[in-house]
Amino acid sequence: MTEYPPQEVSWLKRDVLLFANSIGCKADELHFLYELHPSFSVFPTYPIILPFKHTSTEVVDFHAAQASSTTPPIPGLPKLDSTRVLDGERNITIYRPLPVSSTGKKFELRTKIVGAYDKGNATVLETEHKLTDASTGDVYSKAVGSAFYVGQGKWGGPRGPKAPSYPPPKDKSPDATYTLQTTDETALLYRLNGDYNPLHADPAPGRKMGFGGPIVHGLCSWNVAAHAVLRALGGGDPENLREHGARFASPVKPGDKLEVQMWVGGRVEVEE
Repeated sequence: MTEYPPQEVSWLKRDVLLFANSIGCKADELHFLYELHPSFSVFPTYPIILPFKHTSTEVVDFHAAQASSTTPPIPGLPKLDSTRVLDGERNITIYRPLPVSSTGKKFELRTKIVGAYDKGNATVLETEHKLTDASTGDVYSKAVGSAFYVGQGKWGGPRGPKAPSYPPPKDKSPDATYTLQTTDETALLYRLNGDYNPLHADPAPGRKMGFGGPIVHGLCSWNVAAHAVLRALGGGDPENLREHGARFASPVKPGDKLEVQMWVGGRVEVEE
C-alpha cells in the first residue's frame, strides 16, 4: 500500500453550480442550481471531481500535470502512461454534506493506493481518496476507484480479486426510469469541472484508442446515474444519497441517449 502526501483541495459556489448543471440537474432542482435558494446545497457526489480539480480555478494541461506529479513510485510497478488510462469503477461513500464553498476552511485529500493488479492487457490501480477537514480530521467522503492503464500489463503482478456483479432482477420491471439525451457539447461542459483529459475534447486521442473520436467522461455518466437515483427515488434531498457506485462497461459517445433503470432493494446502513 502506497500513501500519497495530503493534497489541498478547494471549491467555490460557482464550481458547485457548474457541476450540478453539467450532470443534468433540472430547473425544478433550484437548491442545486441557484446560490440564493434557502436550501442551496452541494450535489453529494461533487467530491469525485476534486482529485482532478485540486485548488485550480483555471484550465490545466492534463497530461503535463500527470507527468509532473511528484507522487511516490509504487514498488514493483513500471512507470505508467497517463495518456492511455480509462476509468474502471468508482464508489463514493458520503459521511457529511459539504459546505457550498470551502472558503474559510482547509480541506485536503488523503490518498493511498490500495491495490495494483496485472490484467495482462492492462494494469489496474485501485485508489482511495478521503476528503478531510485538515483542522478537525473530520472525513466528509471516501471514494475508491480503479483506473485501467490500457496495454500496460504483463509486469508479473497479481491479477487481483474478481469484482462482484449486481445484475438487475429478471422478473421485475424497473421501479423508475430516467433518460438524459447527451449532446456534442456534453463532455465539453463537464470537463470545466476540472477533468481536462483531451480524450473528452480532441478527436485524435479517441481515434487512437479505437473510439472513433472523443468520448464522454465516465464520471459524467456516473454522476448522471447518481442524479437520476436521487431525483427519482430520493426526492432530490441530498441527505438521501449516502453511497453510489458503478462499473464502467462501455464508452458513452457525445449524442448518445443515457437511460438509467432503477430497482428498489433493501436498506443499507453506511458506516464511517
